[in-house]
Amino acid sequence: MTDRRPPWALAGVLAGLAGLATSYAAAMVLTIRESPVVAVAEMVIRLTPGEAAERAISVLGHFDKPALVIGILLILLALFALAGRLAEKGFWQPMVVWFALAGLGLGAVLAQRSAGLADSLPVLIGLVTWVTAHSALNDALRRERRRPDLESRERRVFVMVAGAISLAAVGIAAGGRVVGAGRRHVEASRRLLRIPGVTRRQAPVATSVDLAGIAPWQTPNEDFYLIDTTLAKPTIEPQDWALRIHGLVDRELVLTYSDLVERELTESWITLNCVSNEVGGGLVGNARWSGVRLADLLADLGVSDQADAVLQTSHDGWFCATPLAALTDDRDAMLAVAMNGRPLPIEHGFPVRTIVPGLYGYVSATKWVVDMEVTTFETAVGYWTTKGWSAEGPVKIASRIDVPRSGDDVEVGDVQIGGVAWHQHTGIEAVEVQVDGREWERAELGEVPSVDTWVQWKVTVDVPEGDHTVRVRAIGKDGATQTDVVRAPDPDGSTGLHAIEISAS
Repeated sequence: MTDRRPPWALAGVLAGLAGLATSYAAAMVLTIRESPVVAVAEMVIRLTPGEAAERAISVLGHFDKPALVIGILLILLALFALAGRLAEKGFWQPMVVWFALAGLGLGAVLAQRSAGLADSLPVLIGLVTWVTAHSALNDALRRERRRPDLESRERRVFVMVAGAISLAAVGIAAGGRVVGAGRRHVEASRRLLRIPGVTRRQAPVATSVDLAGIAPWQTPNEDFYLIDTTLAKPTIEPQDWALRIHGLVDRELVLTYSDLVERELTESWITLNCVSNEVGGGLVGNARWSGVRLADLLADLGVSDQADAVLQTSHDGWFCATPLAALTDDRDAMLAVAMNGRPLPIEHGFPVRTIVPGLYGYVSATKWVVDMEVTTFETAVGYWTTKGWSAEGPVKIASRIDVPRSGDDVEVGDVQIGGVAWHQHTGIEAVEVQVDGREWERAELGEVPSVDTWVQWKVTVDVPEGDHTVRVRAIGKDGATQTDVVRAPDPDGSTGLHAIEISAS
């Protein structure tokens, strides 16, 4: 007897994919930021314990989110096939799968910040597609089972229906992407935007120590590291953006984008680094940020003496609690509108994000910021703090060897070693290099415009024949020397000295 199970499973998979296509298209047409699949993925991210999230980042790097989406899609394919096989037993059994998946998607969508009725429409459209497409495919299979003498004809009918559904799903998804090109429109607006007071000043020549292979002192926008919890980056037109500042203040303030850029802008070179950065890692970059100083904004609002924190919230619902002192002292903590002389890239928070020198991003660098509540740490808890990270995140002194790379072969004799070091809002006084436990040797430093940026360094050391271990450490302007005690990034940043292995011959 012919095994008819594969067509039943295939019917479920095709119907499932058709539902995903129509729900995605609906989300695009309605310019909803997240399709149901993305909403589920972001719900997984929010519910993932901090330790597990850190492991995923360390293993997968920037591929952690694509891997999550792929994993969800594979699970969905298995469930679609299950629904198809259940249909062989009766009409209502696959409905349990379809409605359960729709319920999960609806819950994830409505859990998003500021979700409304429109956000649920893609889920409902996908559910209707699942039920109707699956019924159409099942009709041919059931007729085939009832009339074995017409098996060949009914199988052709099934193939024709399956092909039509597949083509329609692809067309609908593609059409939805074309019609709902919200991101492309925002990107076009961003490219055409000109912000008075923003300059495209290049990095000062003296910042470079002129050693090939060291990370450039000014990090290009496209090379700047990206770490956030969102899968679908918010696309916000400048005229649609607004920031509310409220809480323990005498006067609340609502700023539109035009209000913000009409204020006096400041421009500062500032290095940002992620608390997840391992010793010697690349989750660090330096750029010229343009924006309005938060100290000036808050000074006009009459901040209460009881306040010691500001709870920031992003358009995508992410939130963090930032020490108030870091926003009101002499550092250039700002609402940034430009990066390296151009409006912020969408991925980096366009149209407005927060930049705070000297703090790790998980307690300060809010992209797509739309709300700031002046409050206290007693009542305000940040996103990552709920997952076990420290409430306050001052950056730790760090240094990295860029040249040579670990595992490189070098010539015996004088070898140039170089890299970068940073301790934002404290500054780097000196960098020292050690070969095989010998005396520490001082490196030459590039010049920097402020203590809020990293510094390039280089040194020439004598390397005899054989295998060698090279280590680097930094000394801050406060006199503190970088510790050699090795600690993982959680809960407040990694420590230890970066070391490389080289061979000289």
